Amino acid sequence: MLGFAHETSFPSDIRIFDEGGEADRFWIVRTGLIALDVHVPARGPVVVETVGDGELLGWSWLFEPYQWHLGALTRTAVQAYEFDAPQVRAAMDEDPAAGLALFRAIGDQVIGRRLKSARTRLLDLYGPRAYESGPVR
Repeated sequence: MLGFAHETSFPSDIRIFDEGGEADRFWIVRTGLIALDVHVPARGPVVVETVGDGELLGWSWLFEPYQWHLGALTRTAVQAYEFDAPQVRAAMDEDPAAGLALFRAIGDQVIGRRLKSARTRLLDLYGPRAYESGPVR
């Protein structure tokens, strides 16, 4: 995979991509923190996740229409490997076994973990508060 990558860096407080923009690349973060946000009307961007060292930034490049579902803003200076998404998708098509392995790794390590994290946050926000007010009736 690193044959498709080049090293890049971003200073702190820089927007890497916006929700709805073209998802034509992705990154593996070497160092730094990036906040993933969603635009909420009348509130602006709301942080829903933070990505850090060793994590994948961006998976919208895997699914048509290849548009970002979230925005990304650096919280600290970031060093990362940047990948050209169309080039990686073409390589996945050329070698379906390797493509499937990459897809499964992303699905398991990134998408699954982030969905579980989102579910936990939703339960924290909207779940019953049995520990505060006794059993839910």
